[in-house]
Amino acid sequence: MRNRRLAGDAPGPHALPADDPDAATRPEDDHELPQSGPDLLRSTDARQSPHHRLAAASLVLTLSLAAAPAFATPAFTTTAPVSAHATAGPDAEALRAAIAGLPDADATAALVRVGGTDGSWRGSAGVHDLASSRAADPDARFRAGSTTKVVTAAAVLKLAAQGRIDLDTPIQHYLPGLLTRDFEPISVRQLMNHTSGIRAGDGWGDSFEEQYAHRFDTITPEQVMRSAVAKGPEFRPGRKQDYLNINYTILGMLIEKVTGRSYASEATRLVLRPAGMRDTYFPGADPRIHGPHNHGYQAVKRPGGTTTEFVDVTEWNQAARWAAGDMISTTADLERLLTSLFLGRIVPGPQLEEMFTVPAGIKGATYSAGLQRFAYQGRVYWLKSGARYGYSAVLGGTRDLSRTLVYSVGSTDAKGEDMNPVAQRIALAALK
Repeated sequence: MRNRRLAGDAPGPHALPADDPDAATRPEDDHELPQSGPDLLRSTDARQSPHHRLAAASLVLTLSLAAAPAFATPAFTTTAPVSAHATAGPDAEALRAAIAGLPDADATAALVRVGGTDGSWRGSAGVHDLASSRAADPDARFRAGSTTKVVTAAAVLKLAAQGRIDLDTPIQHYLPGLLTRDFEPISVRQLMNHTSGIRAGDGWGDSFEEQYAHRFDTITPEQVMRSAVAKGPEFRPGRKQDYLNINYTILGMLIEKVTGRSYASEATRLVLRPAGMRDTYFPGADPRIHGPHNHGYQAVKRPGGTTTEFVDVTEWNQAARWAAGDMISTTADLERLLTSLFLGRIVPGPQLEEMFTVPAGIKGATYSAGLQRFAYQGRVYWLKSGARYGYSAVLGGTRDLSRTLVYSVGSTDAKGEDMNPVAQRIALAALK
């Protein structure tokens, strides 16, 4: 396991109007949203740096991709028609235009659901896979990345409502021996809102090439945790906010400790089932996406940089992301999750407030328990984005559910430093 940072679905522009500082140095994470309207079109990641492209990585690419299904840019000679259904409210013409022309160099497919009391719009475009050019399945399952954190947060809050977890109690009480004496007491709430001060764990390297070579290998959550603890604290708990996967990895361990059952079974019992999310599951170390799904691709420049090919990245072991980002879902299920949560059907009112509360007194803080606050054109949205290679996703809406947005984009650079142009067009059209 290489010494590289496993952060969180890092804030970057890859998701919605921008899955966190360090997004480029932690490509296993997703990308988040900026806190105000003017930042809609740019990255919020002030500390991003380009991915390292080592000579060794180029060799790995040459060897490991030689037999992989790949498609050159000229594969985009035809586009699939847009399929859409609308009621009054959202700008149907703008939304249709936002996903027209797929597949292209930026995305192979887009699945969009705009809803709420203002009206609804459903649309899809692109292809199921580049080889067949069949139309994209609008009901397809996809890697939902850090939208997993919404489920994890809801599960913890539901257990808190049942009196099984106290949000103010240090995690050291529930998981003795997990952290060394170098760490001050860290409350469960500080894990949930990313103010714990625990550093990110390590993964398979910085570049896509290094990670692709290990796509079927497993890094366990315990390994990630040990590598993070070995680095010592980044800051004192409650002093800063740093969005990292490690916080939700620990929350997954907490859920298992207090229930005596696996994270997947408890997240399903506490959240998925009550929300009616029948097409959502947690794959563990299984690299496949079971059930109907569109393929995901990553744009890769061959050594020499003159040819870009699109490598199929659909199958990928996500074990290291676990309670922070391994969920597979559909746009319909994510919409059900959003609606059920905001209506108080999963988490009771007092605990639900944690999801709409950003920690006070921390400059630049935008994350609550499982969500992120985003203000745009006079409205406040609460959102969560997620990105895994080949797939970018967002769920979010106003607290009163007057406007909601869920999408999955088959991004060809889901972990890149700039917001995916297709995702950007969707967001601008949906939030008009």
